[in-house]
Amino acid sequence: MTTETASTPARDLESMDDIIIAENVDKWFGDFQALDDISMRIKEHEIVVVLGPSGSGKSTFIRCLNRLEEHDAGRIVIDGIEMNDDVRNLNAIRSEVGMVFQQFNLFPHLSVMNNITLGPRKVRRMPKLDADALAMQLLERVGIPEQADKYPAQLSGGQQQRVAIARALAMQPKIMLFDEPTSALDPEMIKEVLDVMQELARSGMTMIVVTHEMGFAREVADRLIFFDEGSLVEEGTPQHFFENPQEERTKLFLSQIL
Repeated sequence: MTTETASTPARDLESMDDIIIAENVDKWFGDFQALDDISMRIKEHEIVVVLGPSGSGKSTFIRCLNRLEEHDAGRIVIDGIEMNDDVRNLNAIRSEVGMVFQQFNLFPHLSVMNNITLGPRKVRRMPKLDADALAMQLLERVGIPEQADKYPAQLSGGQQQRVAIARALAMQPKIMLFDEPTSALDPEMIKEVLDVMQELARSGMTMIVVTHEMGFAREVADRLIFFDEGSLVEEGTPQHFFENPQEERTKLFLSQIL
């Protein structure tokens, strides 16, 4: 599905530091190799869209970036902190990386306001008044301040996903990861979520987005990365991907979804 969007202003990424470094990353599930020698560097403020068929390793890769999955070999560095077994490093990384999932993962027994304020209050020890003010600011940002006192079951899928984005932003991360954030939504709800993500991109947030929303990828991404069978097959600008992809596997994939 394509979506009408306004292009994100060009940014000088060359002058930016690498905020994510992955070197020779492998991940196995039993005998199945989900990631095979993945290496990439992502700049601060860069918007990267990850494409690939189901089972290609794209979601596994971004889950490794905040240790929801543990990589088996190679090296991952987030904002200068290496991902390893040191709990202090892991907590520091997770405080800088927000994640939005396909299925929202909101707490059903908590109101929208309490879903958003739970992390800042428990993890960052933010006073309740400050956390509530931040939550309302973020609900304004995602366009649903009137939903603050409702519970997830009272919201549409698009509204729930916008709450999930606000909840991730409440931890004031430097990096946002999105794992197919619109794939569980009805078609008419997709644009409202993509609009919020586009505003976030314009604000300068570093973002890695696993999605098949080609309109978003074309208009917002600085770089597209194509995964297949656990390998990084091709990467380049949106212009490269949509006008001149090099790998036959990339061409086949794009021909099937465009």
